[in-house]
Amino acid sequence: MHKDDFILTINAGSSSIKFALYPVHNEARQNLSGRIERIGSPDAKLTVNQHTESEEKIDGSSFQAATLALMSWFEKQDWFDHVKAVGHRIVHGMKHTQAEIITDDLLKELNSIVEYDPDHLPEEIEIVQALQKKRPNLVQIACFDTAFHTKIPPVAKTFAIPKKYYDEGVQRYGFHGISYSYLMQKLKNQNEAEANGRIILLHLGSGASLAAVKDGKCVDTSMGFTPAGGIVMSTRSGDLDPGVAWYLMKQGMDEKAFNTLINRQSGLLGISGVSADMEVLLQPENENKDTALAVDIFCYQIKKYIGAYTAALGGLDTLVFSGGIGEHSPQVRSKICDNLEFLGIDIDEIRNMTNKPVISTEKSKVEVHVIKTNEELMIAKMVYDILMN
Repeated sequence: MHKDDFILTINAGSSSIKFALYPVHNEARQNLSGRIERIGSPDAKLTVNQHTESEEKIDGSSFQAATLALMSWFEKQDWFDHVKAVGHRIVHGMKHTQAEIITDDLLKELNSIVEYDPDHLPEEIEIVQALQKKRPNLVQIACFDTAFHTKIPPVAKTFAIPKKYYDEGVQRYGFHGISYSYLMQKLKNQNEAEANGRIILLHLGSGASLAAVKDGKCVDTSMGFTPAGGIVMSTRSGDLDPGVAWYLMKQGMDEKAFNTLINRQSGLLGISGVSADMEVLLQPENENKDTALAVDIFCYQIKKYIGAYTAALGGLDTLVFSGGIGEHSPQVRSKICDNLEFLGIDIDEIRNMTNKPVISTEKSKVEVHVIKTNEELMIAKMVYDILMN
């Protein structure tokens, strides 16, 4: 490989596409990053950060239109001909245990499971295929969000329904695995002994989940068969009594409407009736009983999971906050950690309010970290490892 070769990373969601560029000879140094936001609206725009930030309006009326605009922009860049490989965040990877080169067979498999994750997989597949048309010989690599969780034991991954469904693939998969892999790598770089201890990782963003890790391996995680499971999120319901689905079906709701309800109309948005954005809900001018309840439920559910995972781990050494909310909301961190001294968690509010890397007190038995996650860098590292092998 030439020193001027690059790795391109792409992270697609239902209404956004993020990308970043890294030199192959130094995959830890980001050359540029960019994003397309507000896909599906007239305000769609492409933003690029390379020394300075630039913006341009694009046709983002649909995901397909946004993808075409992105491909057009890529082709105008001098570096695009020097991209050696593209790494994609693929949210659902079923039982795939590590990143792998995308083949026709893998694409066929991903197409067969789009119903498990209709908010991510169709868009991810569309970008892969668009790049195949533009650059048929370009190496494309799938980095699975589920891979981090493939070793969780049967006691944590098995649902209490007839075994035939487990054999068909209905089980707990867990997500946010690329973020969790990065956080574990960061902990290991800081303190290898701590990275081998009893750890609870919190990825708290518009999608939110927790993972319990012991001896460097994930033993349980809050998201389940799909990213809609687990704790309350921005617009996702989290875990729901199956009887609610039965009740709504009796009312005449079909599967498409149910999917929209639990993925796009629920969570913080559904409870508050105001916004899916935690930052908006925490603004004093938006305070009312419903917004306050939405924030309280979010924090309460996470607090319960911390207690449950501490029991599953046989104790707790390290707690890590990450993701947009975890990294930037001292108020949420404080609410979650309040009254958890009995677990050994004691945070210093001055450190917390100033977003220090460690927010626990000196006497706290549990070290509490705030770590900015970096999924793009982790994807680049996964791609680099495949290119070098």
